[in-house]
Amino acid sequence: METTLNNQSSLAIMRRFRQPSRKELLTMLPETSESLSTNPNRRRFLAETAALTAAPLFSSLAISSPARAEGPIWRVGVIGQTGRGNYGHSLDTMWRQLPETRIVAVSDGNENGLRNAIARLKNSDGSSPAGYREYREMLAKESPDLVAVCPRAIDEHHEMILAAIRSGAKGIYVEKPFCRSPAEADEIVAACAETDCKIAIAHRNRYHPSLPAIKTLIERGEIGTVLEIRGRGKEDHRGGGLDLWVLGSHVFDLARFFGGDSLSCSANLYQGKRLATQDDVRQGEEGVGRLAGDRLHARFEMSSGIPFYFDSIRNTGRPEAGFGLQIIGTQGIIDIRIDDHPLGHLLPGSPFQPTNKTRTWIPISSAGPGKPEPLSDVGPSVAQHRYSARDLIAAIQEKRLPLCNQNDGRAITEMICAVFASHVAGGKSIPLPLTDRRAPLSDWPPKHQR
Repeated sequence: METTLNNQSSLAIMRRFRQPSRKELLTMLPETSESLSTNPNRRRFLAETAALTAAPLFSSLAISSPARAEGPIWRVGVIGQTGRGNYGHSLDTMWRQLPETRIVAVSDGNENGLRNAIARLKNSDGSSPAGYREYREMLAKESPDLVAVCPRAIDEHHEMILAAIRSGAKGIYVEKPFCRSPAEADEIVAACAETDCKIAIAHRNRYHPSLPAIKTLIERGEIGTVLEIRGRGKEDHRGGGLDLWVLGSHVFDLARFFGGDSLSCSANLYQGKRLATQDDVRQGEEGVGRLAGDRLHARFEMSSGIPFYFDSIRNTGRPEAGFGLQIIGTQGIIDIRIDDHPLGHLLPGSPFQPTNKTRTWIPISSAGPGKPEPLSDVGPSVAQHRYSARDLIAAIQEKRLPLCNQNDGRAITEMICAVFASHVAGGKSIPLPLTDRRAPLSDWPPKHQR
């Protein structure tokens, strides 16, 4: 079992972000008269809390000083793919900001892309990484400690991750979405179990230091009884199925942080104003596989007992305005905007009682609502993946799972796939974990494949 070894040099910071005890986590469940022996959802929640208490909400290394602590230099290998997802959201350059890491090699099948990457990824000492056209060759010859799987196109994530694990990598940082199907995720999870390789997923908002403060605020009852969690994608030209995959994964990650695992999903996909049919199936961009629909509405039953809703409509309103989630309670709302800083805001007061009094959205820092942020450079540290990279390194050292790991990636992949599965089943509630581990719409081939 993975355990946590505290870093004494950051004990004061760790106390601020104390991991709730198992007993405290159980208070997140709704009151019930059922015993543990008769309530399977509660039994599942107990199992989940065992994993939660094995890792801190925030590691000591992730929020430490930018100056490198004494220790080894971590050798990084970067996998890019110019023209096929490129290098994601700066998953290549992020390592140049960390004194404890050194980029030793980069691979890119595109000759010009590789040349540009070598120039772009020079280390602080002026050294350039070795360049490779094939990532398997890079992994075999360089044996990096850490591997960055950067491409936004996810159709090769599975093979890239497995190759990095087999090469002996200690840790992998991968662009979201994680992979294309529960079956692919199963293989990755199994490979990690065999090798103890750590995987962290680039859901960078999951590493934001204000999240524990937001969770504490909810647990104290500051917004009353939590009624529901509502999330939306960017709803730009990708609205609908592609938005669900590429950007909904961010929202699902945070919904799971606050609401627990998803137990079931019911959903419908639409093409315009009608339900999507097999004739609407197409190959999606960014390597996600088969897609359908430019509008979707989904409901998930979560292990906390709080329902989570996700909606995405193509080109509706101002793009990105709704990108995030709201936690709605009887006495207030918490709004979380993906990639914004501050990440969260609190609006006190009942959302169901109109008033002529002024209500103000209160920013939430890592110290709490309306308090100055005690940590420096929080925005850049989240946006530039510094927190997440250091959490991955800390997870390796502390023999625990990263904050957003392969198990989270598999659960989020299943939630996405469940939306399509429910629609194919006529909107019926689909239990999770999924029994069909294939990619979405496997039984709905596009027209040209029939």
